Amino acid sequence: MDSEDRPARARLPDVAREAGVSTATVDRVLNGRAGVRPATVQRVVRAAAALGYIIDTDPYEARGRRPMRLAFILPEGSNRFLSLLGGMVAESRARFEAFGMTARVEFIRSFNPELLARALREAGREADGVAFMALEHPAVREAVNALAEAGTPAVTLISDIANTRRAAYVGLDNRSIGRTAGYLMARFIGRRPAKVAMIAGSLSYRAHEEREMGFLHLFAEMFPMIEVVGLREGHDDEAKNHRQARTLLGRHPDLAGIYNIGGGASGIARALREARREAETVFIGHGLTPDTRALLVDGTMDAVITQNPRATLMDCAAIFDNLRAGRDPVQDVGRQAGEIILRENLP
Repeated sequence: MDSEDRPARARLPDVAREAGVSTATVDRVLNGRAGVRPATVQRVVRAAAALGYIIDTDPYEARGRRPMRLAFILPEGSNRFLSLLGGMVAESRARFEAFGMTARVEFIRSFNPELLARALREAGREADGVAFMALEHPAVREAVNALAEAGTPAVTLISDIANTRRAAYVGLDNRSIGRTAGYLMARFIGRRPAKVAMIAGSLSYRAHEEREMGFLHLFAEMFPMIEVVGLREGHDDEAKNHRQARTLLGRHPDLAGIYNIGGGASGIARALREARREAETVFIGHGLTPDTRALLVDGTMDAVITQNPRATLMDCAAIFDNLRAGRDPVQDVGRQAGEIILRENLP
């Protein structure tokens, strides 16, 4: 074969262009230097092999097989379900290790978007992937996009965020869940004129806003004789929810139902008992935890809509595993389904 017909040997810039990284990154990967994420190592090695720059990929890929480091960022406070979810991160160590991952959890002050944005940026300096409960705010959106720009995927948990480069969302269809709560409440009350109310954690959580929308639309469409008299925010705090519920019951002595969109169910239950309305007022909330379980057993709560916290964490692990392997983030990850828990079907 004439030398002019022989294909030119690939060069380091060709590998960089094929992998979509800088030549410095290719140099670090192929010379075994630290500071490159495992997913990027795999991408560079595949590109180098495809171009014939390297023949044996095993020594290079082995360098990228250190555990993928995940950071979970959750709001602190009296939301028992979120506390339960955070506790399970440490308890699920063996499950994460099976995916080749390590995981840590950080609790930050609730409902503070600037603090959340700072925590996301700081986590991105050490973690290979970040999962967090999102707040709708420009500062949070910018932080998520900055993580994506740096090659650190972010997954939203329970509450999503719009118009960002987050990799995936793990949680319920919250608008559907709000409609479900409304339908349950209407069936408990029956087809008669009545008043019901809502208490949210914060409408800066997209999940809470969507649940409110679903709840309102269900009554407008199917049960117009039931009036929704108002929405209050309790920031998932039991003391604040207690005050909000007392105010609602004082203004509407005939209140037939309360939908607790977020956490802090015990505060509402206390207000119902103080007003001696626990038997007459339908009380529906979210998250099966020891306190909501006890409220179901004693009859103060009528229904709890929940999701499996361990399955939520494992869905996150599967998504990050897909991203590391270059697959679609939600490949083989099923849609999360809410479960309706009554006293009679408590697990």
